[in-house]
Amino acid sequence: HIARLLFGPRHVYNLPASFILGATFLLLADTLSRTITVYELPVGVVTSLVGVPFFIYIYRK
Repeated sequence: HIARLLFGPRHVYNLPASFILGATFLLLADTLSRTITVYELPVGVVTSLVGVPFFIYIYRK
């Protein structure tokens, strides 16, 4: 959804952008989950903390 919002509906741009944005998001979430607390959080916790509010926003829109 983020790639489509940024680059429009054309798959030529949307597909590579979603690959890059998804990989970047997971790298940032993994880094954050390893450094935010003393012990390591699962990556799913960090991605859900970001993803759930975003999908609620899209659902209400």
